[in-house]
Amino acid sequence: MAQDKLLFLFHPTVASGFEELYQHLNVETLPEGAKFSLDMLPTLPNDATILGTEFTLPITKEVIDHFPNLRLISNYAVGFNNIDVAYAQSKGITVTNTPQAVVQPTAELAVALLLGLTRRIAIWDSTMRRQRSSAKGSLADGLGTDIYLKKVGIIGYGNIGRAVGRILRAMGAEVVYHKRTQLTPAEEAQEGVRYATKEEIFQTCDIISLHTPYNQDSHHLINKESLSMMKPSAILVNTARGKVVNEADLVEALKNKTIAGAALDVFEHDDNPLDALYDMPNVVMTPHVGTQTAEARVAMAREFSNNVLGVVLGDRLFAKVVLK
Repeated sequence: MAQDKLLFLFHPTVASGFEELYQHLNVETLPEGAKFSLDMLPTLPNDATILGTEFTLPITKEVIDHFPNLRLISNYAVGFNNIDVAYAQSKGITVTNTPQAVVQPTAELAVALLLGLTRRIAIWDSTMRRQRSSAKGSLADGLGTDIYLKKVGIIGYGNIGRAVGRILRAMGAEVVYHKRTQLTPAEEAQEGVRYATKEEIFQTCDIISLHTPYNQDSHHLINKESLSMMKPSAILVNTARGKVVNEADLVEALKNKTIAGAALDVFEHDDNPLDALYDMPNVVMTPHVGTQTAEARVAMAREFSNNVLGVVLGDRLFAKVVLK
């Protein structure tokens, strides 16, 4: 039987974690320095049976059709909005992702962003660098706020949402959650959380952390209406997907002090946040770096490799994307 050919459409940033692939597959990568685009497609050989992709690469019907023997698209990410999954599956092509490896680093970033905002870390850091001094003025200057005893609402209580909940409960917060399928009473008791409607979360929570996948139902979940329901002291955290938030409505709410602040790792227009956000002291931002740790990159490589070899060899479980 012919050996499967894996074509990486991205350049792996770590060596560790991918080694086993080379033992079982014919592995090819793009030329050094090349970045995949649809314009490049006609120049690529079409004999790959497996595509290695990551979340910024558009895997459209056109891309899928370029590879007539394709049987697997393996995404080096948890999100898969970059892939036309429905079309791939209609052709019998399996799609996989890396949901486990991203959990802890993304959860840690969500909490770090929250603390950066509530304790004004970025502001204090820039002030000290500008002043070349640690003098901070009076004891009333630049007061932050505690996480302790705050009510936190987590929308999207999957693996990442649960991890965020565990960390914040350990800090003394009350955690409520919203997800499509409610936990059993025993599960809620074990985790120390309570189910809440989205309306309750919007109206009563001090901190709202988004961890829902992006789909038709979650598009602009955070908008003028939902923002108007929030407390003036509320803080919004988004490490999920940018389009879950109507960014223009968020900017307006921050300007008008409808809510107190936002901590954002993702943006509605990807690499182009609205200009107003850059000038807002009540906003903390990072450029989609939820998995930007050395450990996460290796763990993702291992999960990616397990997915590929699970399909090819049939000797292990793999993370198959299933459309709901």
